[in-house]
Amino acid sequence: MAALNLAGLIAAAADAIAAHAEELTALDQAIGDGDHGLNMKRGFEAVRAEADAFAAKPLPDALKAIGTKLVMTVGGASGPLFGTLFMALGKEISADPDRADLTAAFGKAIEAVAARGKSQIGQKTMLDVLQPVHDALAGGKPAAEIADIADAAAEATVPMRALRGRASFLGDRSIGHMDAGARSTALLVRTVGQAIGESA
Repeated sequence: MAALNLAGLIAAAADAIAAHAEELTALDQAIGDGDHGLNMKRGFEAVRAEADAFAAKPLPDALKAIGTKLVMTVGGASGPLFGTLFMALGKEISADPDRADLTAAFGKAIEAVAARGKSQIGQKTMLDVLQPVHDALAGGKPAAEIADIADAAAEATVPMRALRGRASFLGDRSIGHMDAGARSTALLVRTVGQAIGESA
């Protein structure tokens, strides 16, 4: 991962979120506040604007700075959760991580997100994508397969009943809709996987 082009990865992530912003908003309109796509696009465009500055930092510092920027700019419930993911990853990861280091740091970051959101697996949240991705990382799966696992995990939130966030107020009416945070997480996983695959 030493050859990772962080500025390029940030641009790719911002592009992916922007390309799917309307889809994310539509998902969120069904069972949430309806602002997830717009909020995520705003946050990742803010990160993109400082991509070169972030890329100049050691990886742990860059991830923490990205997380802080997301907290400040995404807003809603997603800002603190996605921000926490990046900040915790930055706190735990080494400057030149191998797969084992990345897997361990990712596991700690997931724990931090769960604590921040007071949620757990099976409650129709981004955790339902993050945990299968961690398991796939730990199992040595290639990046392309991990991306497919993330997509399938987001799809698997459709029949779930939401137990956290605004969607939980809908009770059984939350069933039948994909969680927007799970979908945006899967988009980011695929983007990162492609970037790491290209730099490997």
